[in-house]
Amino acid sequence: MVVRAATFNELTTTEFHDLVKLRIDVFVVEQECAYPELDGRDTEPGTRHLWIAMRGEMVATLRILDDGDELRIGRVATGKNFRHKGHAANLMRYALTLAPGPFVLDAQSHLSQWYEQFGFIRDGHDFLEDGIPHIPMRRE
Repeated sequence: MVVRAATFNELTTTEFHDLVKLRIDVFVVEQECAYPELDGRDTEPGTRHLWIAMRGEMVATLRILDDGDELRIGRVATGKNFRHKGHAANLMRYALTLAPGPFVLDAQSHLSQWYEQFGFIRDGHDFLEDGIPHIPMRRE
């Protein structure tokens, strides 16, 4: 299993399609969150897309956004048939090697302990996003 990383301009149309499809399958369909998946940030020059694919199927993905003074990890998604096999953890570990940070993310509350294993700590008050409880987190 190999982690792949690319800017938007380095992605093929098929890769981008598959990344977005996985994110929509997980967040919009499975979690029933109607939100603007195509938010314009995927195409920003500082955005990095990371993913794992196996046998032509998108397994897991995340993106890193350049927010100026910090890097924001988001859209962390693993396909339903590939969960609990360490794929998202491999993506996270790789993402954290790409730059010194600091890194921030908004964790779904039930996953905050999972993010703690990568050195993230709570960095604010709980909030609702698209009806799902979240916790802002930070890693210096």
